[in-house]
Amino acid sequence: MITKKIYPLILATIIALSAIVVYFIAYGSLGGVNSLPEGDKSNANNELVNPIKTNDSLRDKIVNFGMGLLGTPYVAASCSVDGFDCSGFVYYVFQHYKIQVPRSSPQFENFGKEIPIESVKKGDILVFLSPTRNVIGHVGIVTNPKGMESDFIHASSGSEMKVIISSLKQKGYTRRFVKAVDVLSD
Repeated sequence: MITKKIYPLILATIIALSAIVVYFIAYGSLGGVNSLPEGDKSNANNELVNPIKTNDSLRDKIVNFGMGLLGTPYVAASCSVDGFDCSGFVYYVFQHYKIQVPRSSPQFENFGKEIPIESVKKGDILVFLSPTRNVIGHVGIVTNPKGMESDFIHASSGSEMKVIISSLKQKGYTRRFVKAVDVLSD
């Protein structure tokens, strides 16, 4: 039988143990971090921040960002998450990383460092002729480099009418392929 004098002691012990458990759950995973380094005022409120660690290269980040836009509708002369044309898509993805590329596909004719198709890497840009005229008219971003069989992401004005992944080995793209451009030069 618990006496009236022992009951408050048991209750206080339970509360204290609960507080200790909550403390270790909340702060035990921080590995001893309890403040910002001296002079680092980037987090003035001293809120704990768990940075996302990633080993992705800039090329991987560009491709992954573009992949997040798969299925976005094709909209002529557009450059937003509501819709893209081909150059608007490439422009939008690279602008996200503050990398300057042309906004219009014909401007890719003399832009960037041309590289052999066998040397393409993720994040390089493929430049194509228009399907109807003998001028630069389409661009995409390499997602899976395999020379003339590379895959690329682009805003297609074809039957898909959205951001898709295609292969350079498809006849329509092989026939229209002009060059590969490296704008990252790493």
